[in-house]
Amino acid sequence: MPVSDDQPHTRTRLPVAEQSVYQQANGRQPRPLRTLLAVLAVVVLLVIGISIANRDKSPAGRSAASADQARPAPAATAPSGQDPVTTTSNGIGSGYPHTDQGAQSAAANYVVALGSAEMFRADTRRAIISTIADPTVAPTLQARLDQGFTADSFARFGLDAQGRAPKGLTFVSRTVPIGTRTTNSADTATKVDVWSVGLHGLAGEGSTQPVAADWYTLTMTMRWTGSDWKLTDYSRKSGPAPVPGDQQAATAEEITAAVQDFGGFRYAR
Repeated sequence: MPVSDDQPHTRTRLPVAEQSVYQQANGRQPRPLRTLLAVLAVVVLLVIGISIANRDKSPAGRSAASADQARPAPAATAPSGQDPVTTTSNGIGSGYPHTDQGAQSAAANYVVALGSAEMFRADTRRAIISTIADPTVAPTLQARLDQGFTADSFARFGLDAQGRAPKGLTFVSRTVPIGTRTTNSADTATKVDVWSVGLHGLAGEGSTQPVAADWYTLTMTMRWTGSDWKLTDYSRKSGPAPVPGDQQAATAEEITAAVQDFGGFRYAR
């Protein structure tokens, strides 16, 4: 039957031994047991650490570490290699080292020269070719390029027969190398692909030929002349072109200011 809370309460004190049994029945652990468990955990961790250390010192561990060190790192996207050349000829870098990287640097700089606005004027075009071309093939390259820069080709860019832009407009022709690779390397001759983006058009208010980007790859055939890498031949193909970004095109004034304010670069690594 229910017991009323009005009944008197009685407290019973158990003997010491019985108190210990009673406390264990209620899930309370004595302190010595918890201390023992902590010590065992520390010992287990020490054993695991020693095992790992011994495994790294074993032949299998050393071979695995060596394999990790020997594994090539991911291809770098940042510029790397030798320092840029410090000498120039007609504003174009010269004196490249007789190495694969030297050939790539020369090819990148020669692409910049070939894609410049100066190629649209006969006098500066001849100066560029005489600077970058192997002397044994320079006349052939000169004639080939002269045939490409005609009044008809000038008209496609909105220029007159002398390659001059209409009054009030600025002609833009710049090539920017994105990357290079050697496709056929030899001690005295090599081929270098230069992935590039070109900016071409007329900047200014009322231009019917606005500046646009064009992606292409130029294959530059290079020859070591004994003191420098020089161009012997070239070819061009379109792309690879990235997907156009979701970006608003600049105004004619902004493009004109950018072309006048931002100078170009020589490329070497």
